[in-house]
Amino acid sequence: MSDSDIESVESFRARARAFLAENFSPDDHAGLHLRAGESEEAELAEITRARAQQRMLYDGGFAGVCFPKEYGGLGLTPEHQRALNEETTGYAIPRILQVPTFVPCAAVLLEFGTEAQKLRHIPAILKGEEIWMQFLSEPSGGSDVAGALTTAVRDGDEWVVNGSKIWTTGAWFSDYGLCLLRTNWDVPKHRGLSVFIIKIHQPGIELHRIEMINGSREFCQEFITDLRVPDSDRVGDVDQGWTVGTRWMFHEKNAMGGGSPYVTGSMYDGREAEVGDVVARLLTATGRERDPRALDLVGEGRMLRMARAALSERVATGMGRGVMPDNSAAIARLMTAVVAQRNVTIGLELAGSAAAATLSDDPWAEQGFDFLERQTSGIGGGTTEMARNNISERVLGMPREMTHDKNMPYRDVPKGPPAS
Repeated sequence: MSDSDIESVESFRARARAFLAENFSPDDHAGLHLRAGESEEAELAEITRARAQQRMLYDGGFAGVCFPKEYGGLGLTPEHQRALNEETTGYAIPRILQVPTFVPCAAVLLEFGTEAQKLRHIPAILKGEEIWMQFLSEPSGGSDVAGALTTAVRDGDEWVVNGSKIWTTGAWFSDYGLCLLRTNWDVPKHRGLSVFIIKIHQPGIELHRIEMINGSREFCQEFITDLRVPDSDRVGDVDQGWTVGTRWMFHEKNAMGGGSPYVTGSMYDGREAEVGDVVARLLTATGRERDPRALDLVGEGRMLRMARAALSERVATGMGRGVMPDNSAAIARLMTAVVAQRNVTIGLELAGSAAAATLSDDPWAEQGFDFLERQTSGIGGGTTEMARNNISERVLGMPREMTHDKNMPYRDVPKGPPAS
């Protein structure tokens, strides 16, 4: 399409503003995080609502802004997506479907999927018909996703999969998983991986929900036994899964940092507004409106959120223009975690000992649990330690960390503590 064929950002923004005002209610933050205390029926109802909202966006012409038209998207620019994101602030849109369904899963399919895979799945994702999760972490692996032990063995036109994945947020209500598997043990770790599309709810997959400290059971572990996956559901070449994986990690970091052009409705606008509301209520509820220390904390939190938003926009713009490397997404991802953890700590400092009251509607009721869970923002979506490594090695050009098994067949690499 030529520039003259593309709707102007101003016109698109105006249409989005009118559409959202007519069709969406104010954001009560429901569904952004599945919290403790809700029944499974209530959580499923929230997911059903999110699917319907996504379909509403699709029917209204506001889904998949930067996805190609041939797969049901709009074929517009990141500037159009940014305008839509700004207009969605304050509205209850289906944020819970954006990550990881749209990013990284749909983004990976766009880059590496076959034409048949893209035609089958991307329109369904844009309509809210398919929710996707990423099957990466394993009980033995932590952040070293390339150390996957879950194995796929070829059997004709199928692959037989055995192993386990873990920390899959929301797998219990989702439809498909993008899965990194070990397909070759006789080459070094990063060279024997392949990526597959896996339907979650089918024989061969036993799914367990994991209870968190606050009672939430959104995380899942999957036990996979003799699952047969057709080769037509392989994404990318055999044993070249790390080529797919590096872009997979890029899209994930870009989303966590708030810079992905495929995410509708910033992951952080609603949350940052909510943080601000809680802080204001805490000041009033604790009678500290004139306390200099409390006001300093409020100012610090606001400054950090503003800095995070500005950094995210700068990094996204720089990568889009080609003046910053794609690995710069790790900068925004790191900043996001640092700001989130500090803001949760500020909430606890303002609430004080009242944060122990977790069963009331008071503004401090969640602060204690949020503080105990604060490290999750530095783990999910790739740890901050991995982000720092990425920045130092891939952005700043510092020497890579030394490893002794770089060229060793993976079956020969020790995978546990040495024998005593």
